[in-house]
Amino acid sequence: MVWLNNRPTGDAAVAAEDVAAEAWLTAARTISDFKGDDDDFAGWLFGVARRVGLNVHRRGQRRRTSPTDEMPEATPVQGPEPASADLDWALSVLRHLPDREREVLTCMEVLGLDTAGTAAALGISSTAVRVARHRGLRKLRDAPAVVRPA
Repeated sequence: MVWLNNRPTGDAAVAAEDVAAEAWLTAARTISDFKGDDDDFAGWLFGVARRVGLNVHRRGQRRRTSPTDEMPEATPVQGPEPASADLDWALSVLRHLPDREREVLTCMEVLGLDTAGTAAALGISSTAVRVARHRGLRKLRDAPAVVRPA
Protein backbone atom coordinates (compact mmCIF):
# COMPACT_ATOMS: atom_id res chain seq x y z
CA MET A 1 0.00 0.00 0.00
CA VAL A 2 1.35 3.42 -0.97
CA TRP A 3 0.70 6.40 1.32
CA LEU A 4 0.96 10.08 0.43
CA ASN A 5 0.39 12.81 3.07
CA ASN A 6 -0.94 10.22 5.54
CA ARG A 7 -3.55 9.00 3.02
CA PRO A 8 -3.56 5.83 0.93
CA THR A 9 -3.25 6.21 -2.84
CA GLY A 10 -4.20 4.08 -5.83
CA ASP A 11 -6.26 0.93 -5.26
CA ALA A 12 -5.97 1.27 -1.48
CA ALA A 13 -7.65 4.69 -1.57
CA VAL A 14 -10.45 3.38 -3.75
CA ALA A 15 -10.93 0.39 -1.44
CA ALA A 16 -11.03 2.63 1.65
CA GLU A 17 -13.57 4.94 0.02
CA ASP A 18 -15.69 1.95 -1.00
CA VAL A 19 -15.67 0.58 2.56
CA ALA A 20 -16.61 3.99 3.95
CA ALA A 21 -19.44 4.39 1.44
CA GLU A 22 -20.74 0.89 2.12
CA ALA A 23 -20.56 1.52 5.87
CA TRP A 24 -22.62 4.73 5.53
CA LEU A 25 -25.21 2.91 3.41
CA THR A 26 -25.42 0.08 5.92
CA ALA A 27 -25.77 2.56 8.78
CA ALA A 28 -28.54 4.39 6.91
CA ARG A 29 -30.40 1.11 6.30
CA THR A 30 -30.09 -0.06 9.91
CA ILE A 31 -30.49 3.23 11.81
CA SER A 32 -33.88 2.07 13.05
CA ASP A 33 -32.12 -0.74 14.96
CA PHE A 34 -29.99 1.75 16.94
CA LYS A 35 -30.88 1.99 20.61
CA GLY A 36 -29.10 4.54 22.75
CA ASP A 37 -28.30 8.20 23.19
CA ASP A 38 -26.02 10.64 21.36
CA ASP A 39 -22.93 9.34 23.15
CA ASP A 40 -23.63 5.74 22.04
CA PHE A 41 -24.12 6.68 18.38
CA ALA A 42 -20.41 7.07 17.58
CA GLY A 43 -19.67 3.61 18.98
CA TRP A 44 -22.55 2.08 17.07
CA LEU A 45 -21.42 3.74 13.82
CA PHE A 46 -17.84 2.59 14.38
CA GLY A 47 -19.11 -0.96 14.94
CA VAL A 48 -21.04 -0.86 11.67
CA ALA A 49 -17.94 0.38 9.82
CA ARG A 50 -15.77 -2.26 11.49
CA ARG A 51 -18.11 -5.10 10.48
CA VAL A 52 -18.31 -3.81 6.88
CA GLY A 53 -14.52 -3.55 6.72
CA LEU A 54 -14.10 -7.11 8.04
CA ASN A 55 -16.62 -8.42 5.52
CA VAL A 56 -14.78 -6.70 2.66
CA HIS A 57 -11.49 -8.12 3.93
CA ARG A 58 -12.91 -11.68 4.17
CA ARG A 59 -14.43 -11.37 0.70
CA GLY A 60 -11.04 -10.26 -0.66
CA GLN A 61 -9.31 -13.22 0.96
CA ARG A 62 -11.71 -15.69 -0.65
CA ARG A 63 -11.28 -14.12 -4.08
CA ARG A 64 -7.54 -13.59 -3.88
CA THR A 65 -5.67 -14.00 -7.13
CA SER A 66 -2.04 -13.62 -7.98
CA PRO A 67 -1.50 -11.89 -11.33
CA THR A 68 1.15 -13.23 -13.67
CA ASP A 69 2.61 -12.05 -16.93
CA GLU A 70 2.27 -15.46 -18.53
CA MET A 71 -0.94 -16.99 -19.79
CA PRO A 72 -1.27 -20.71 -19.10
CA GLU A 73 -1.44 -22.85 -22.18
CA ALA A 74 -4.92 -23.97 -23.00
CA THR A 75 -5.29 -27.70 -23.22
CA PRO A 76 -7.98 -28.81 -25.61
CA VAL A 77 -10.74 -30.84 -24.06
CA GLN A 78 -11.93 -33.80 -26.04
CA GLY A 79 -15.68 -34.22 -25.99
CA PRO A 80 -17.53 -37.42 -26.66
CA GLU A 81 -17.91 -38.22 -30.31
CA PRO A 82 -21.42 -39.18 -31.31
CA ALA A 83 -21.45 -42.81 -32.29
CA SER A 84 -23.64 -43.89 -35.15
CA ALA A 85 -24.86 -46.83 -33.03
CA ASP A 86 -26.09 -44.39 -30.36
CA LEU A 87 -27.85 -42.28 -32.98
CA ASP A 88 -29.48 -45.35 -34.51
CA TRP A 89 -30.61 -46.46 -31.03
CA ALA A 90 -32.11 -43.05 -30.21
CA LEU A 91 -33.93 -42.92 -33.54
CA SER A 92 -35.33 -46.41 -33.08
CA VAL A 93 -36.66 -45.49 -29.62
CA LEU A 94 -38.18 -42.22 -30.83
CA ARG A 95 -39.72 -43.88 -33.89
CA HIS A 96 -42.38 -45.49 -31.66
CA LEU A 97 -43.75 -42.12 -30.49
CA PRO A 98 -46.44 -40.01 -32.17
CA ASP A 99 -45.10 -37.34 -34.54
CA ARG A 100 -45.54 -34.31 -32.28
CA GLU A 101 -43.98 -35.99 -29.24
CA ARG A 102 -41.09 -37.29 -31.34
CA GLU A 103 -40.45 -33.85 -32.84
CA VAL A 104 -40.59 -32.13 -29.44
CA LEU A 105 -38.26 -34.66 -27.81
CA THR A 106 -35.87 -34.47 -30.74
CA CYS A 107 -35.72 -30.68 -30.50
CA MET A 108 -35.38 -30.56 -26.71
CA GLU A 109 -33.40 -33.67 -25.77
CA VAL A 110 -31.31 -34.27 -28.88
CA LEU A 111 -30.79 -30.74 -30.22
CA GLY A 112 -30.85 -29.04 -26.81
CA LEU A 113 -33.45 -26.38 -27.59
CA ASP A 114 -35.45 -24.84 -24.76
CA THR A 115 -39.25 -24.68 -24.63
CA ALA A 116 -39.50 -21.33 -26.43
CA GLY A 117 -37.04 -22.38 -29.15
CA THR A 118 -38.85 -25.66 -29.70
CA ALA A 119 -42.21 -23.88 -29.90
CA ALA A 120 -40.83 -21.45 -32.48
CA ALA A 121 -39.19 -24.21 -34.51
CA LEU A 122 -42.31 -26.37 -34.61
CA GLY A 123 -44.85 -23.54 -34.85
CA ILE A 124 -46.79 -24.61 -31.75
CA SER A 125 -47.39 -22.99 -28.36
CA SER A 126 -45.06 -23.38 -25.38
CA THR A 127 -47.85 -25.16 -23.52
CA ALA A 128 -48.18 -27.69 -26.33
CA VAL A 129 -44.42 -28.25 -26.20
CA ARG A 130 -44.47 -28.91 -22.45
CA VAL A 131 -47.44 -31.28 -22.76
CA ALA A 132 -45.91 -33.21 -25.68
CA ARG A 133 -42.56 -33.48 -23.87
CA HIS A 134 -44.24 -34.75 -20.72
CA ARG A 135 -46.30 -37.31 -22.63
CA GLY A 136 -43.36 -38.46 -24.73
CA LEU A 137 -41.06 -38.92 -21.75
CA ARG A 138 -43.80 -40.77 -19.86
CA LYS A 139 -44.33 -43.13 -22.82
CA LEU A 140 -40.60 -43.79 -23.05
CA ARG A 141 -40.39 -44.41 -19.32
CA ASP A 142 -43.37 -46.81 -19.38
CA ALA A 143 -42.25 -48.63 -22.55
CA PRO A 144 -40.52 -52.01 -22.28
CA ALA A 145 -36.78 -51.65 -21.84
CA VAL A 146 -34.93 -51.24 -25.09
CA VAL A 147 -31.40 -52.56 -24.90
CA ARG A 148 -28.87 -49.90 -25.78
CA PRO A 149 -26.02 -51.02 -28.03
CA ALA A 150 -22.65 -51.43 -26.34
